[in-house]
Amino acid sequence: MELYEAIYSRRDIRRFRPDPVDSDVLRRILDAAHHAGSVGFMQPWNFILIREIDTRRRVKAMFERENARGAENYSGERRALYESLKLEGILEAPLNVCVTCDRARGGAVLGRNTIQDTDIFSSCLAVQNLWLAARAEGVGVGWVSILDNRELSKILELPEPVVPVAYLCMGYPEEFAGAPLLESVGWRRRVPLEEVVFDERFGRRLAEEKTGNG
Repeated sequence: MELYEAIYSRRDIRRFRPDPVDSDVLRRILDAAHHAGSVGFMQPWNFILIREIDTRRRVKAMFERENARGAENYSGERRALYESLKLEGILEAPLNVCVTCDRARGGAVLGRNTIQDTDIFSSCLAVQNLWLAARAEGVGVGWVSILDNRELSKILELPEPVVPVAYLCMGYPEEFAGAPLLESVGWRRRVPLEEVVFDERFGRRLAEEKTGNG
């Protein structure tokens, strides 16, 4: 699969087949994640592979509690739609992966003196590499963001300088849908590119000839 195809067909997967991910495939995916760019070559990430059902049940219980709290942000039809959405595959996926960031790794990191959060940003690049490599391998990934990171840190016994960045469900999907779930159910639309590209200053639209529309 070529790069642009992987980017445009990447989906947040919630429904998985029970088949385990082949060990060689998993290694390639993790190696791609490990080759992400990082500020000062700090490589702050770790990848915790989670298969034990008891651990995943604890994470699932946390999700259900936090998801119920999230539903309180909405009312009426919007709440009904929210509650109808499947937003995780913690128990169905054969593998869960927590991508973490070691905020103490590397000591005084070149390029991080002013913007300390570049370690978090770098870890997000590893998540994206993982996701695209997984898509190229036919493996689905779902990011579970409705979690309490403090509680997750306790469950996974993370030491003090290490923080969770992404809790991922991984496995072979039932399908790769043609469009993102939230777009297909009408929750949100994809913002046109022209609305997010500015010229020199925030809010200044590109001239038509610069966007290629002239």
